[in-house]
Amino acid sequence: MALFSHVPISHNSLYLKNTITNPSKTPTKSQQSLIYLPMRIHATHVPISSSPQITLQQLLIPKTNFLHSPLTKGFEFDAYMTEKAKLVNDALDQAVPLQEPFKIHEAMRYSLLAGGKRVRPVLCLASCELVGGDESCAMAMASAVEMVHTMSLIHDDLPCMDNDDLRRGKPTNHKVYGDDTAVLAGDALLSLAFEHLATRSVGVEPDRVVQAIRELASAVGSLGLVAGQIVDLSSEGKQDVDLNKLEYIHVHKTAKLLEAAVVGGAVLGGGNSSEVERVRKYARSIGLLFQVVDDILDVTKSSEELGKTAGKDLLSDKATYPKLMGLERAKEFAGELLTKAVDELASFDAGKAAPLFHLAHYIAYRQN
Repeated sequence: MALFSHVPISHNSLYLKNTITNPSKTPTKSQQSLIYLPMRIHATHVPISSSPQITLQQLLIPKTNFLHSPLTKGFEFDAYMTEKAKLVNDALDQAVPLQEPFKIHEAMRYSLLAGGKRVRPVLCLASCELVGGDESCAMAMASAVEMVHTMSLIHDDLPCMDNDDLRRGKPTNHKVYGDDTAVLAGDALLSLAFEHLATRSVGVEPDRVVQAIRELASAVGSLGLVAGQIVDLSSEGKQDVDLNKLEYIHVHKTAKLLEAAVVGGAVLGGGNSSEVERVRKYARSIGLLFQVVDDILDVTKSSEELGKTAGKDLLSDKATYPKLMGLERAKEFAGELLTKAVDELASFDAGKAAPLFHLAHYIAYRQN
């Protein structure tokens, strides 16, 4: 089994977190805190070729023997996703009851409970169970991540941002409740996420809850999601956006929150520093994979198929992976990221890793 090789520190610029407190000795599960460890994923520009059309399925075949594990092949992914999504939906419904003031809670619930695949919270729960934890330990984190994600969607759809009318097949929040209420609904969800994580995490040591809070906060702030969003906005219509800047945008705007979900789940599940770092690298790859596939779908699917407005990136002259790399090279890059993600699961028990293995493939092969 070939594992994803370590990238030299001198070549890295994306600073993310690892767990360790005393480097002179092997840390125990209760001794871990967070320090920075840099690592970077590189995309390379390849001009559009005149080679025959290649399908996404042909490109996204991971070069790993992990695929052939009986425990992985026998995993009922659809049933797993249905079960976990129901648990997450029930938890979110309870976390944001319809109460006074009714208008703001109705607006919060409108977007939070609008369906969706719940990929981020399910990743969080799967990561917790991967390292031997019970999903109940990570349910508050899973809910908090979905609250933050929903906030980002509400705000991203606003007229002053992406100005979108459709989300998950329904009118966007500001189209239903107005811009002012949509802003407040997003603000309320962001605040509630941290309160919920701090007060509703059960069966977990306090220092691990603090670590999870720190992961989530760093993923959202001025060096996380907000950083990606501001660089994305300032890059619209500009012709000098290269692959390095595009990678920066999407690592921060998309991958950071996915990483917080996966790493937070492992931390709350009792993972040691080595386990947490491996799932971090897994998350980093699938986070960027998610955006590469998103860019591909934006130019290959209809609005009806996506449940949101298709082709907006092209109309707004945004830099995307298909635009900078060509559609076929973007598909190849997606395949490379999938392989790297799957390789990070090699040292875990195949049965426990099966959900994350299939989730990586789901992200790669999704159609909306």
